Amino acid sequence: MTSGRARPLFPIGVAVVAFAFLGLFMLYPLWNVFRASILDSAGETFTLANYAKVLSTAFYRAGIFNSLLIGILTTLATIAIGVPLAFCVARMPVPGKPLLLALAALPLVLPSFVGAYAWVLLLGRQGILSQALATVGVPGVSIYGIGGLVLVFTLHTFPYVMLPALAAFKAVDVSIEEAGQNLGASRLRTFQRVTLPVVMPAVLAGGLLVFMETLENFGVPFVLAEDMPILAVQAYKLFVGEAGANPALAGVLGVLLVGCTTVALLLQRFYLARRRFATAARTAPPTLAASRWLRWAAGGYAWGVVLVSLVPFFAIVAVSFMRFKGPVMHLEPSLDNFLNLFSRSQRPLANTIMLATAAAAGAAILGVPIGYVLTRFRSGAAHILDVLAMVPFAVAGTVLGIGLVISFNSGWLVLTGGWLILVLAYLVRKLPFNVRASAAILHQIDPSLEEASINLGVSPLRTFFGLTVPLMAGGIIGGTVLTWVTIASELSSTVVLYSGPWTTLTVVMFQALEGTSAGAASAAATVLILVTIVPLAFVYRLLKRHDVALV
Repeated sequence: MTSGRARPLFPIGVAVVAFAFLGLFMLYPLWNVFRASILDSAGETFTLANYAKVLSTAFYRAGIFNSLLIGILTTLATIAIGVPLAFCVARMPVPGKPLLLALAALPLVLPSFVGAYAWVLLLGRQGILSQALATVGVPGVSIYGIGGLVLVFTLHTFPYVMLPALAAFKAVDVSIEEAGQNLGASRLRTFQRVTLPVVMPAVLAGGLLVFMETLENFGVPFVLAEDMPILAVQAYKLFVGEAGANPALAGVLGVLLVGCTTVALLLQRFYLARRRFATAARTAPPTLAASRWLRWAAGGYAWGVVLVSLVPFFAIVAVSFMRFKGPVMHLEPSLDNFLNLFSRSQRPLANTIMLATAAAAGAAILGVPIGYVLTRFRSGAAHILDVLAMVPFAVAGTVLGIGLVISFNSGWLVLTGGWLILVLAYLVRKLPFNVRASAAILHQIDPSLEEASINLGVSPLRTFFGLTVPLMAGGIIGGTVLTWVTIASELSSTVVLYSGPWTTLTVVMFQALEGTSAGAASAAATVLILVTIVPLAFVYRLLKRHDVALV
């Protein structure tokens, strides 16, 4: 048996590495963003004039208001769509549930700004559907503005609400629903008064992710907002346009972005801390008996939402095989877009694969031990690490990118212009997912197995790598691949940090759309879809092989 002094060395080592990494590559850049916001443009004198200038300018105030309004409307819309969808899949006899769930996660794969462009092709001023509607007397349909932004964000982010709500509905104790109905409540009233409050933590967790994703998203407003000010877009434009070593106004908008997401996170925690939601469910609740028309309605609703959300996939793939002359699309099949894309350079595709692989592997290598320490060891330091590891959820990619540039553009450690700064940004942003996924897997592994190994004289370090990691292997691989997929479609931090040799597919799409080269953008998007669909299919088969609940 190892000595009492030796046993804590492994968690202490993990905690030291985690604190050092997050301190250097997250807290230090965020501090520099805040520091930039309270110094003059030369970066020497303390001042609040930057905040006064931003908050006294109607344009920037409108940007704050628009961002919050779009975030709130999108969050409400995803809850309104995602919760009924999750209930239908969890409790109703919907046909094709495994395929439905696999397809429901796909909107998270397609870069959101490419999905926005697909909707422009359909509902833009000269869009295919817009012109078709105009011919039947429905003029003026447009995807631009707040309505279009909310629509695109909702169809892109509803899986954030639907997937955790689905798991929550499956964990509800049926006896509490039966008790409500035995007291005379109808099914609808039982759902409203009993079931829905129990699943509310999962719904709020998903809604918080939607709000944060909407607030920090750079690409969709770039395509659809036109002249409407949006906080994330203005922060990027100010950072690119500001001269000098201290991007003061961009720092102010970055601080405001982080402040808005932090307030949302605190409000969610305050709500959940004042209520109890636990039930004693031992098995998943059975499928509800339903009439034929109700079964058809549930199936139609579930499949309808998912298929509509996949419209950008179908549109982008179809458009990528059409001939373009400048920005004008002609309905003629052609491979010119792909030939033009790869004739310029195959480097963006190779960069995307390499950077995503390095960042996803790093997130697993760091995130799994952190999740292990947070789950198996209770202490004040572990609690602080738990909070710190979740901070990246509240940080916009644009803000983190700005902070990394300010921090590592000169001095003792110069990272800008290379590939490592991109990997570090991706790793920081995706680390919370790996930590939470690892913790969830560990909750299903009996700690007595590890205790027995340690009591037999095996060190905690060898026990972790020799026993715990193999037991977690399926979940680790699945989580790493899903992290890889989301990194491959990352834009907000990439557009701030990339340099010429390290252009990615998302940057190619961004530059092509900015230069009205829609053919190249759609071809790059199709390649990215194919590249990410393959590992997603692998994860799907892996989860089925390990008997993870899919329906």
